[in-house]
Amino acid sequence: MKDTVMIKDTSIKSKCAVLAALCLLPLAAFAHTGAGATTGFAAGFVHPFSGVDHLLAMLAVGLWATQLGGRALWAVPATFVTVMLLGAGLAMFSAPVPLVEAGILTSVLVLGALVATAFPLPLAAGALLVGVFALFHGHAHGSEMPLSAAGLVYSAGFAIATALLHLVGMAAGIAVQRLNRQTLARFAGGAIAAGGLYLAIA
Repeated sequence: MKDTVMIKDTSIKSKCAVLAALCLLPLAAFAHTGAGATTGFAAGFVHPFSGVDHLLAMLAVGLWATQLGGRALWAVPATFVTVMLLGAGLAMFSAPVPLVEAGILTSVLVLGALVATAFPLPLAAGALLVGVFALFHGHAHGSEMPLSAAGLVYSAGFAIATALLHLVGMAAGIAVQRLNRQTLARFAGGAIAAGGLYLAIA
């Protein structure tokens, strides 16, 4: 029994490491030194933390990924980061995406509700859903890029920050699973959904 638990823990740790490698390592190459690049990277990195809607959605993705388990543990967050970069690229090239703000608020509500109910979507459907939401978040990031920032470096900043927020959500989800306190994750999901509702009507 003890050996089984150790194998499971190792599997979870290895999946988290894969997620970190996928999300962080390729993007780190863009974070080169220099005044303009540093400004762009810093602005991008801070941006996901500057809005409560972005922050809540990123944490919810990580929490929900742990609830889904299996390949979803890394595939769902990785899909979010990848499609978010696509959305940012559309914004940087002035390609419109309709209802961006509404899409972001909807993502907070829906993702929070998914965590609150531990809703077990299949991997493909879960990745597709977070991908749609990621497009809105990415477009918002790209459209709010400072004029002085370089696109690739700015994108690397908010992509790494987003991946870190996903990892925080995943770590919290794994912790409550190990403590057998899954209701805490559901409570957090309800709080996130409530936060999204408040932002929608405020």
